[in-house]
Amino acid sequence: MIDKLLPAPIVTAETFEDFPLSEMYPEEWALVENAVPKRQKEFGTVRACARTALSHFGIAPAPILPGPGRAPQWPDGIVGALTHCNGYRAAAVARTRDLHSLGLDAEPNQPITDPGVLDLITLPEERPQLTRLAALEPDVSWDRLIFSAKESVYKAWYPLTSRWLDFHQAHLTLDPTDATFTARLLVPGPVVDGTTIEEFNGRWMVGAGFVVTAVVVGR
Repeated sequence: MIDKLLPAPIVTAETFEDFPLSEMYPEEWALVENAVPKRQKEFGTVRACARTALSHFGIAPAPILPGPGRAPQWPDGIVGALTHCNGYRAAAVARTRDLHSLGLDAEPNQPITDPGVLDLITLPEERPQLTRLAALEPDVSWDRLIFSAKESVYKAWYPLTSRWLDFHQAHLTLDPTDATFTARLLVPGPVVDGTTIEEFNGRWMVGAGFVVTAVVVGR
């Protein structure tokens, strides 16, 4: 599914089923051995997806461990992102010669039922577009989509800054005409290739019961 969202030079791998826990490396298992089975399965399976994607670059299988900010530690010369939700796991990787960073997130295409959560993840100025878009395309859970898009923005932001980015520190606009979004930063952005990034641009897709979003910071 996500190979349509993230074409070459990005390599992707995804699955709708979990792999055996035995596919985890001991170093990975040590991080989740006391977790609930659901967490163990998603942790192991998404890393198996990442190893599948990395194999396209000739990179030998190895543990993929979280580093600072819980971001995956990728092999030298690689950028990437992982995502998992109920029923779906995916990974995307690319070479640093092609991309500066990459963000990916998937969520169930189901509305957020708790209004407190919506207040937490959106700015007041962002919410009117959700009502308008819901009237335009009611089959898309736009509130869940904006959450996913902000997750992808954060995953692209963190490798460039090593700093947290709050949900309220980016103003996100969704464009249904071409399934894209723009996240305008409300805090100073990272400097990349001598230029300060003031916004991140991304794409989304809806399929198989999920919304999937991605942000690519190219060279």
